[in-house]
Amino acid sequence: MDSSLKSIRDMREALDEKKISSRELAEEYLKNIRSRDGEIKAYITVTEEGALKQADEAQKLIDAGEQKPLTGIPLAIKDNICTEGVRTTCASKMLEDFIPPYNATVMQKLDSQGIVMLGKTSMDEFAMGGSTQTSAFAKTRNPYNTDCVPGGSSGGSAAAVAADLCAAALGSDTGGSIRQPSSFCGVVGIKPTYSRVSRFGLVAFASSFDQIGPIAKSSADCGVILNQICGFDMHDGTSSKNEVPDFNAKIGQPLKGMKIALPAEFYAAGIDDEIKASVLSAAEKYKELGAELIDCSMPSLKYAIPAYYLISSAEAASNLSRYDGIKYGHRAKDADSYEELIKHSRSEGFGDEVKRRILLGNYALSSGYYDAYYGKAMALRQVIRDEYDEIFAKCDAILTPTTPAVAYRPEEQVSDPVKMYQADICTVTVNIAGLPAISTPCGYNAQGMPIGMSIIGKRFDEQTVIQLADAYEQTFTPIAPKL
Repeated sequence: MDSSLKSIRDMREALDEKKISSRELAEEYLKNIRSRDGEIKAYITVTEEGALKQADEAQKLIDAGEQKPLTGIPLAIKDNICTEGVRTTCASKMLEDFIPPYNATVMQKLDSQGIVMLGKTSMDEFAMGGSTQTSAFAKTRNPYNTDCVPGGSSGGSAAAVAADLCAAALGSDTGGSIRQPSSFCGVVGIKPTYSRVSRFGLVAFASSFDQIGPIAKSSADCGVILNQICGFDMHDGTSSKNEVPDFNAKIGQPLKGMKIALPAEFYAAGIDDEIKASVLSAAEKYKELGAELIDCSMPSLKYAIPAYYLISSAEAASNLSRYDGIKYGHRAKDADSYEELIKHSRSEGFGDEVKRRILLGNYALSSGYYDAYYGKAMALRQVIRDEYDEIFAKCDAILTPTTPAVAYRPEEQVSDPVKMYQADICTVTVNIAGLPAISTPCGYNAQGMPIGMSIIGKRFDEQTVIQLADAYEQTFTPIAPKL
């Protein structure tokens, strides 16, 4: 891959100035996929023929001077986002042969830009997991060390960006599923404010948490994509009617006078010492740029994991009840009754982690337990929102580690669900409160594995989190090991 074409801006200039054609750019990435994806396993489906056709159509727009910001840019799409005519599996046997008859709203928006879709990336089954090892089809590996996981559930998208198997990608974030794999893979990922991006066509996991967002090599590239996919959608009753600004408009503005909060609980026991040191070092660098650091507290953090998993599992149990072997999806062949058909179809179609969360969700919603579990979790959700509001009354943004540890080997956590769930401690509160947050690299540990930091912003203030992330990337970003 041409090292001078690392950002979407660089590609846009090269395409517009005819230094490279859209087909040539797509072929470069397809070549990379053919040579590296056998090891990385970032993709479930590669759409080579369709990508080249889209590249030729994009070139016609460029030649006519009708190009848009993403015309001809090769992107990858997480496999829980519906793509008309292209298999969308959610990395599950339940949807192994599902070909959507329509596009998700984000795909309609991207297609109107003239993007080149290289394929659909692997993920944890139905986005339930933090390692991309629950995928039924492609257990993705980390490009920095293929013995380690890429994170999840958007691990395929993050790994594809890190390994130069696409220019950027779309992921979805329910409890950290964009930010955590971005941290593990040394790339940048942003979860927008809940409702910024339409969820129409995103296969539902937990509807009050799910949000689509971009993963790219830089925060500016994330902003370019975010500019094109946000906005009100009549097909999604939760989508916001707020004006969509230029998310990169504040890039380059000075940070003098900006206040950045450091909640003590995010730097307490349980956070790896190297991660803590890297993020606190980044905080000091923001201070050098003129920002003011503010110490604060978020006492409810210790309750965040149980609250998140109770609510999200309850919503998952409801959303996944539609997969009954009758309307669409996997249908068992060995069944003598209606009840057996549903039982066998779901038993065969769903993996262990999905079944675990369905059981947990149904238990939390069952008679006699609703108030004790789900009701209390919803009350905690409001407490967490209130604590964020109190912090933001005194600051412009919050800085935390993205993960408590770097990428690990599959055998170290995948077999221990509780340990896996606890690893989401740094990310889930953002989804609980519906806030925007970006993860960007801030260092590497002694073994050369990436460390990410998260910048959390006020609702609908993606501009500030991108401004802060870009300021760090442009001034202090450490040199990454060569992949």
